[in-house]
Amino acid sequence: MQALGSLLFTLFMIAWTLFYAILFVLVGGLMSLPKRFGFIAFYAHCMLGGLRLLCRLDYTVEGLQNIPDEPHVALWKHSSAWETFAQFLLGPPKVLVLKRELMWIPFFGMGLALLHSIAIDRRAGASAVNQVVDRGRTRLAEGLSVLIFPEGTRVAAGETRRYGVSGALLASRAGCKVVPIAHDAGFYWPRRGILKKPGMVRVCIGPAIEAAGRDPREINDEAQAWIETAIRRMRTDA
Repeated sequence: MQALGSLLFTLFMIAWTLFYAILFVLVGGLMSLPKRFGFIAFYAHCMLGGLRLLCRLDYTVEGLQNIPDEPHVALWKHSSAWETFAQFLLGPPKVLVLKRELMWIPFFGMGLALLHSIAIDRRAGASAVNQVVDRGRTRLAEGLSVLIFPEGTRVAAGETRRYGVSGALLASRAGCKVVPIAHDAGFYWPRRGILKKPGMVRVCIGPAIEAAGRDPREINDEAQAWIETAIRRMRTDA
């Protein structure tokens, strides 16, 4: 039954995403930016509702009080597709830093552009980091927070890789806070395959890290240590 539910959810996800992307492109340009994020939040709400109904996979959140009122840089663990939906429902509107190839997908890429996403060429090295800092400061000045997956790509549950420094550098230059966010979604919705395990994804939002005037590498190390420690604690408690 779990395999059937996972298959049905995958079909729902594809159909719902395609339908909503086309609809968003048609009407999104007529909306203010806050309403666009609200429109997408409904999409994410339905996605997670479908996941709960078909795969018996729900989620719980700890530490919402740690999210600052002011624009900030959110660093999320990236081990699943789950967090790409869930982030729209947790905290204030956030623009995504993502690989530019996603912007080339018909309708989907146009929708991401309507949300002021920051598309970068990950092969550009230092130039890519500068793109994140320059465009990120613009978004922060507009009153938007910035979400970065510091590992750059999805990693298998229980694994990690060196966090990229662009988020910490952006926060240091802009004088805003960094919010580390850990979760164990990858143990339920692996990065490969369609089978979803039933259970409860835990999301833990850490205390905001002051970044103004600090060495970005120090900020980055602090954020990575908090996220990876939190995930190990979740799995120990599971």
